[in-house]
Amino acid sequence: MSKTSTRPAWLLIAIASGACAAFNGVFAKLTTTDLTTSWASAIAQALNLTPGNKIVEFGIRGLFFLLNLLFNAVMWGLFTRALTLASSTVQVSIINTSANFMITAVLGALVFSESLPALWWLGAALLVAGSVIIGRREEGGKAVKESTAGVEPLLERDGVEGQAFKDDDEREEEEEHELDSVKDINEEESEDEDGVLR
Repeated sequence: MSKTSTRPAWLLIAIASGACAAFNGVFAKLTTTDLTTSWASAIAQALNLTPGNKIVEFGIRGLFFLLNLLFNAVMWGLFTRALTLASSTVQVSIINTSANFMITAVLGALVFSESLPALWWLGAALLVAGSVIIGRREEGGKAVKESTAGVEPLLERDGVEGQAFKDDDEREEEEEHELDSVKDINEEESEDEDGVLR
């Protein structure tokens, strides 16, 4: 798959992941807020039940809790998929976080009638700008690493050409075996023939 065809895919998936995170937060808040009580009363009246019907209220809160879990699971699935498609995990995180912030602000205003002060918007803008700067710095570092590819190997080979790479566990086993063989040689050379030193 070429880079140009995967870029829009991971970008849209990262935005969708951020949106799911925002909805996850909304449903979590609706599970516990008094707004849900008023909605439950209105639904109970529409169903010709008493306005304070606890079964309706608990049913609606349970529905919001299940939606919270569902959107959380979908968010993680989308986020993981975006990470596998993108070449940079930082970029995915930047898009996810930015989408989450902005959609949370809009949903807070629409659902909970929240108004966010200018200081919140300034803080959100600084967080997004900082994330973008970090993402660009990572891309710059990645370009330097790619330009020096082939200069020196990332893994060092032990021994002669054609021998496989050795991991640390294999090296430790060889060192232990070598120490045991040296110990055996020293014991053979310094054996006390008459048994005085034993």
